[in-house]
Amino acid sequence: MEATEQNKPKVVVIDSLRSWEHHLTEASNQNCPVVVHFTASWCMPSVAMVPVFEELALSYPDIVFLTVDVDEVKGVATRMDVKAMPTFLLLKGGVAVEKVVGANPEEIKKRIDGVVQSNRVLVA
Repeated sequence: MEATEQNKPKVVVIDSLRSWEHHLTEASNQNCPVVVHFTASWCMPSVAMVPVFEELALSYPDIVFLTVDVDEVKGVATRMDVKAMPTFLLLKGGVAVEKVVGANPEEIKKRIDGVVQSNRVLVA
């Protein structure tokens, strides 16, 4: 059963403020970076980024990937000061350390790599 868990994309859909806080707390407790895709169903660049984001989730198994629909969970978008879709935030310890606005897969990957590298330095 564990092998199938490893093969599916591990993007968690956040459906409430409570879910958001739970996943951030879990990630912080495990010293695990978080990448969040703030999206909206009406935003075509956001929709186009969904498969890219799922692919990134498979490529970085030590990072938590979350998706927040800004229309469904407005409180999270407001709290994180998200004003445009798509917005990608990289969080460490629940604090945003990187922000990419717009559908830019290369830039998102570059920022994730930077966070992964700094995390390895901290652990080493």
